[in-house]
Amino acid sequence: MPAGPPGSAAPRLRPVRAEIGRSPASAPVRGAGVGLLVAGILILAFNLRASITSLPPLFPELQTSMQLSTASQAILAAIPVLCFGLFSGIAAPLSRAFGEERVLGAALALLAGGLAMRGAAPSALLFPGTVLAGGAIALMNVLLPSLVKRRQPDRAGLLIGMYLAAMSTGAIIGSLIAVPVYQAAGSGTEAVRLTLGLWAVPALIGAAAWLPQLRFRTTPPAGPLPEGEEALLAEPSRPVPPGPAQATQPARTGTPLWRTALAWQVTLFMGLQSAIYYASLSWFPTLFRNRGVSAVDAGTLLAVMNLGNAVAALAVPVLAHRLRSQQWLSVAMAVALVTGLAGSAFAPVGGATAWTLILGLGQGSSLGLAIFFTMARAPDPAAAASLSAFAQSVGYLVATVGPLATGFLHAVSGGWAVPVVCLLAVIGLELVAGWPAARDVTLPAAG
Repeated sequence: MPAGPPGSAAPRLRPVRAEIGRSPASAPVRGAGVGLLVAGILILAFNLRASITSLPPLFPELQTSMQLSTASQAILAAIPVLCFGLFSGIAAPLSRAFGEERVLGAALALLAGGLAMRGAAPSALLFPGTVLAGGAIALMNVLLPSLVKRRQPDRAGLLIGMYLAAMSTGAIIGSLIAVPVYQAAGSGTEAVRLTLGLWAVPALIGAAAWLPQLRFRTTPPAGPLPEGEEALLAEPSRPVPPGPAQATQPARTGTPLWRTALAWQVTLFMGLQSAIYYASLSWFPTLFRNRGVSAVDAGTLLAVMNLGNAVAALAVPVLAHRLRSQQWLSVAMAVALVTGLAGSAFAPVGGATAWTLILGLGQGSSLGLAIFFTMARAPDPAAAASLSAFAQSVGYLVATVGPLATGFLHAVSGGWAVPVVCLLAVIGLELVAGWPAARDVTLPAAG
């Protein structure tokens, strides 16, 4: 997947105090301003997944301390994914009205507030706080890559790579320290409050680090977000590479997207791979603990999965770009997913580290292919923006079923064999959608 600077649309960047009666400043910041911008971006990115990945390792503790049923845990696991689908669509209108910097600053404040709510009164505010935090993260998912490409176009590739690395670091650390922090705090309600509320601190630090950016007002062009920016919206718990040059006009294809088989194939592939990832993220720590793995080691295995995810999601699109057809790459992805999932669930736990790493590599590969398809299957950059938006908006709704259905099947069956077999079947469906989506074909061009 090629990467490059933004296209012909100049970034509209201006101090807030100069909005009325003055021309906008179009030059990116330099010198000390760059350092402040980079620091703000990295701290903001760190907060995108840490509060999500830190929750599943604690599900058994939440069940004991808060009498949280398996069904309630399933709903809790699905809330962030559902919020990604419901709230990401308002990011572009808000950024055009208020500027990306101010929307990102407000999102950080909302994230800190939602996480603080969870910690202050878990019994009453766990679910509302998670909704608020999930909505805030949805806004940041969309706008942070966009801001990077507008504010620092010459360094966009480097900064997006750094942003993805910081996001992955947050996801891995969240998985690693959740149980040790809970155990260090003792047990019961106070330990739950500390463990849930802890993540409000880096969010507040991120909000403070972002304050110097509030004097700027960067706005996107009218219409859909440019290609690459929409692409970066996806699972972005999950690193994805920068896309090619931006498009500034809404896309038009010869046939509406919802009426083309290829668009639905790409969309189903996007949604099913997300469903598998979030089901694994939400329930694998509990699965491993039920199999006799310690609480700390279960969190570590989740971190290993996210590590494999990060590596593959960055590498696979580069490989896919070198191939005319990605069909056999999709087969290799499915083999890795099936091997890692079945090994994690059914093989002796002594090899769990290897199985979860293989699973993570398969998940990252499927994410990288999903993002690649949204661009490679479109006839032009503007069509890619529309295809990506369609695939992600519908795909997140499909993905919500993953953690919900896995939790409910576990509760009904009393074990993990039934939900894991169902996830293996979902991988088969993912390949069914991915095989035709991986062909060297594109949507019809606009007439």
